[in-house]
Amino acid sequence: MSTSNGVLRETLDNIIGTERTEHLFKLLVIHPEIAAALGPQVSRAVLAQALNMLLFEDLLRRVPTAKTYADYTLSKGRQILHDHGAVRTVALEGMGGLPAGQEAITRILRPLGYALNGVYPLERLKMTGRSHAQADYPEAIAQFFLSELHPERFSPEFQAAVRRVTASSKDPVTPQAKSLLDKLESTGSLSVDESVTLLPILASVFERQHTEPTLADYEILLAESPEMAWISTEGNAFNHATDRVPDVDQLAEEQKALGQPMKAAVETSQSGRVRQTAFLAAKVQRKFHTAEGALVAKEVNGSFYEFITRLPLPEEDGKQKLDLGFDSSNAQAIFKMTATGKS
Repeated sequence: MSTSNGVLRETLDNIIGTERTEHLFKLLVIHPEIAAALGPQVSRAVLAQALNMLLFEDLLRRVPTAKTYADYTLSKGRQILHDHGAVRTVALEGMGGLPAGQEAITRILRPLGYALNGVYPLERLKMTGRSHAQADYPEAIAQFFLSELHPERFSPEFQAAVRRVTASSKDPVTPQAKSLLDKLESTGSLSVDESVTLLPILASVFERQHTEPTLADYEILLAESPEMAWISTEGNAFNHATDRVPDVDQLAEEQKALGQPMKAAVETSQSGRVRQTAFLAAKVQRKFHTAEGALVAKEVNGSFYEFITRLPLPEEDGKQKLDLGFDSSNAQAIFKMTATGKS
């Protein structure tokens, strides 16, 4: 099936240009049906794929080790199968114009065909994780792993700092975008022009929506929750994107040999079917308000890049499906990447 005149390519061409679109088509595994789908309408699956491609490209821009790995993968004639992106949210009402918790993200995922696929208590972190899979192509289109931090489980001082940090949050979903999402949810598709209008707004949902925190509030948050401290500087950006690989152990050894800053251990789920590891988090410069009203820069942990191997579930009715689940223990170990930058 030809992808040269597919509506996915046409839509992305109109948003990011031919050169960047071509690079993403070479780099990422795209289900043939999605890549070759013709217009004039853009289905929810094609829109979901396009959004993930935009967010994956954004992570490569922010995480140098991920960009190095992507270039290496292409040089070896391989492609990346984007398994999932992880996003952190705060389960708190009154964050400026932003909905509380995961609803800030799920409100745009539902029209794209995503549905809840699993709930994962992250008790050590005082968070809850939830995975959302795309119903039309659950194994081919990347999942979203959304985590909510529960401020009420922390000290009053911490809760007050969370409120101060998030109070300035703006809602990136415009009335026009809301109208297009409603149309997508009811009809299952949009025109190319409508998709070109909507997708950049959807991508902007995965950014920080509040202003720079004060240094004092950042330090209060960091003392009790490195995860909330991370949210204070990075917001709802992809915490990590993930490459689904055949053998994560072999991949880890390969990347260590190349000098990439790899997590020391590979995490294994209780079922034994899901194995994960990651590069260490990128170091980024972020600005903070001081008590005197100035802005100062400080180096903090940014996002990172993860690898996962998924084995099939036991066969049911002669059919075999990939284990698309997650594991609370694995997730909490992976989350440490942005807590200390170490494994």
